[in-house]
Amino acid sequence: MIAIVDYGMGNLRSVQKALEKVGATAVVTDSPDVIAKSEKIVLPGVGAIAPAMDKLKNLELIEPIKNAIKTGKPFLGICLGLQLLFDQSDEGGVVETLGVIPGSVVRFTNLKVPHMGWNQINIKQKDCSLLDSVEEGSNVYFCHSFFVKPKNDTVTATKTNYGLDFTSSISKDNIFGVQFHPEKSQEIGLKILKNFNKLK
Repeated sequence: MIAIVDYGMGNLRSVQKALEKVGATAVVTDSPDVIAKSEKIVLPGVGAIAPAMDKLKNLELIEPIKNAIKTGKPFLGICLGLQLLFDQSDEGGVVETLGVIPGSVVRFTNLKVPHMGWNQINIKQKDCSLLDSVEEGSNVYFCHSFFVKPKNDTVTATKTNYGLDFTSSISKDNIFGVQFHPEKSQEIGLKILKNFNKLK
């Protein structure tokens, strides 16, 4: 079973439907117990990062999420869920985030924001299990004004160009994150979610 973390930030039902379409059993939950008992975790999200952290704290979900990651469960952050994995964000001042992946979240400067619509991914980790059978240059759907800057670029699974080459997905051990929306990325997005569902 896949636990989709519900902290009131985004259309979780669309993520659930996409996972079910690729054969996954997925439940939307804000229960620490359900998260602890699940086999895999998905942390989606859209919106501002400070309210997201506040909601995770208020629901007492921060430690359950970190514990699930520590125990080696496959974990996927989507959009805001990717950004939350890092140390801090520059959005609305400095916001301390989950601190799972060293690095920061910064705003696009001198570019139209949000970066919205279809754009290509350039694969940097050729052996990334999340990207199995995903072709170089595949198009996926984005909607964001901030992007992640990992301290160590070895965690970068893909990059995308929008005025600059930014990290559009990460992979490190059992931790995965995508800045784009796989649930809105049609066949490629479903392939990525299917790959996540296959992880042990």
